[in-house]
Amino acid sequence: MSATPRATGPAAGPRTTVGVAGAGRVGAVLGAGLREAGLPVVAASGRSAASAHRIARLLPGTPRVPVADVVRAADLVLFAVPDDALGPLVAHLAESGLFRPGQVVLHTSGAHGTGILHPAVARGAVPLAVHPAMTFTGHATDRDRLRAGVSFGVTAPEAARDLAESLVRAWHGRCEWIAPQHRALYHAGLAHGANHLVTLVNEALDQLRDAGVHHPEQVLSPLLHAALDNALAHGDAALTGPVSRGDAGTVAGHLAALAARSPASVPAYRELARRTADRAIAAGRLTPAAAAPLLDVLARRSPVGQRASTR
Repeated sequence: MSATPRATGPAAGPRTTVGVAGAGRVGAVLGAGLREAGLPVVAASGRSAASAHRIARLLPGTPRVPVADVVRAADLVLFAVPDDALGPLVAHLAESGLFRPGQVVLHTSGAHGTGILHPAVARGAVPLAVHPAMTFTGHATDRDRLRAGVSFGVTAPEAARDLAESLVRAWHGRCEWIAPQHRALYHAGLAHGANHLVTLVNEALDQLRDAGVHHPEQVLSPLLHAALDNALAHGDAALTGPVSRGDAGTVAGHLAALAARSPASVPAYRELARRTADRAIAAGRLTPAAAAPLLDVLARRSPVGQRASTR
């Protein structure tokens, strides 16, 4: 890629030099993916011993240097740093006069669009927001997952769309174009679905252990895999269980058991059950009349009412 964008926008090529600003779990793996695609990675930054190890293992031979030297060395700088650190870091580097016209500045944050790169853009850099929708461990197995194909949430200026697509193809991925104003909503959907799923599963494992189940992961595994597959394939039609049936008595019993053994879980159960009921009603799986006793149970501050528990 020429360091200077042409009229049709910048384009990736084998002479493009890549720098990784933040060789954490994401940066080191994505840098390795670009190198595998033929782009030379000429510098990487990372202060921790873990980052040094990742560079040695995933980007062997790449100099580990301060982030300012990464920016000086590379035509394309891949910023893979925590969301809250990104803005101040880019602003500091811009104030130091390190960005140059035509240089490509790419960040991997899901929450931010290209606006956070404005200090670099003001000095002529080309901004890209390219977020891989996968969980990274920082190990070589992540490259196998990339090769299998994942989606990337991409925000880019019109002139840089071809560049963004070429980079995502280098990672064997596919682009999902996200408008700048929808970037936070996009990231919220991913965090709600993936991060909160981990919390939800671990809460369920704890409750099964409390119930005396010796191998809760074996009990839950087929149920959770089927539920996830069905939800992805069929949406709200995949809803099953007592809430989707309007079984107010069963839900009241759940709330009572949780209040006695795991009271911290009650608010989350109550809110998720209420949201599940809303979706079941909207999907026509539960009529408002049938849902009324259930919603009454969920609205109470005490976990169980006598009428609901004897239903």
